[in-house]
Amino acid sequence: MPMKYEDYERYLSPALAKTTDLVIDHGEGSYLYDVNGERYLDFVQGIAVNALGHCAPAVRQAIKDQVDKLINGSFNMVNFPTTLTLAQRLAEIAPGELGCTFFSNGGAEATDGALKLARAYTGRPCVIAFRGSFHGRTLGATAVTGSAAKYRHSYQPLVPGVYFATYPQKDLCPDGYTPEQRTRFCLDDLQQLFDYIVSPDEVAAIIMEPVQGEGGYFVPPTEFVREVRRMCDEHGILLIFDEIQSGYGRTGKMWAGQNYDVVPDIMTVGKAIAGGMPMSAVISTEKIMAQWHPGMHGGTFGGNPVCAAAALAVLDEFDRQDILANVNEQGDHLASKLEELRAAHPCVSDARGIGLMRAIEFSHTDGTPAPDIWGEVKQRCLENHMITLNCGVHGNGMRFATCLNVTSDVIDEGVDILDRSMGELGY
Repeated sequence: MPMKYEDYERYLSPALAKTTDLVIDHGEGSYLYDVNGERYLDFVQGIAVNALGHCAPAVRQAIKDQVDKLINGSFNMVNFPTTLTLAQRLAEIAPGELGCTFFSNGGAEATDGALKLARAYTGRPCVIAFRGSFHGRTLGATAVTGSAAKYRHSYQPLVPGVYFATYPQKDLCPDGYTPEQRTRFCLDDLQQLFDYIVSPDEVAAIIMEPVQGEGGYFVPPTEFVREVRRMCDEHGILLIFDEIQSGYGRTGKMWAGQNYDVVPDIMTVGKAIAGGMPMSAVISTEKIMAQWHPGMHGGTFGGNPVCAAAALAVLDEFDRQDILANVNEQGDHLASKLEELRAAHPCVSDARGIGLMRAIEFSHTDGTPAPDIWGEVKQRCLENHMITLNCGVHGNGMRFATCLNVTSDVIDEGVDILDRSMGELGY
């Protein structure tokens, strides 16, 4: 007899919020199949994790081959060929002089590692993050997360020495501001933080998402990102790019920071790195990493050889399938379909993003956020066999995070389900 969602409630903590009550048996490509044999189009791919879709054949085979040889022996104790090769491959594709890697298991771990590294290298105690940001749910990562108060609720006080500046997205800036005005407004806010709150010579790092994820899939103006880089250089502050969701080809470049020709001092990577396996990384320069002495950071499972084997297969497939070209082509296709959707449905007030990192926003006729409309649309999409996910502080955004080798047929299928679902609801 197939198991039901209720069967799990007794044994799983309610702390982990669930977006559906589906019990999934298997997946293939863009689709998931539940225990009753029903097929669902997965338009978020494990929250941007499955870069090549569910159970990509090359990734699956790499995992099987490595499991037959070794599952783990702890990277603290011994070295693994797959992990060392992956570090070398990352050094070849990382921007600038970044080429020294510390492996961990998830994005929040990578955030914590990056913050520790920045403090160790600079000897400074403070960090600046941005409103609208999301960097994870450990205490350290939560301390630099500003995308919603709910993530910080019940955990105060968090790590001290963290200050927030304004990110140049429309929800955080005065109404009606142009991108240029938002840039100036936010740079002035950052400068005022230095002038009134924390001296720049006490700041170890500024951590930012080159494209905000949970905060709403907002792409900042190029001038803003470049000016933050300049201010970091001026004050000896390290710039950390959180590429956990935006990196690995999601924006049409291997790294989102490359869209602005800006190279960070430290970069965090996760989600898509290992094709669905739990892996993340902190990547920096040899000079900076040299101040992270043996024993200053660690982890039992980081650098797992099976995860590394999967990650190598992902990189091989990026080359073989020309993934970046597909992201740009299908990203443009998705953008045009979302504009058509916005024109057809007044409740869709915005369509934005870059590459295959895109979102739409739901609003009431008076312009106020409409998470209630989104909730209805989400439920109807699920009834029509498509899995979706929101974003933004008000919960009224819908993110699109398909696999990166998605085809136009699959994009059309998903947008058609969304269009039909809104129509059925009278929106």
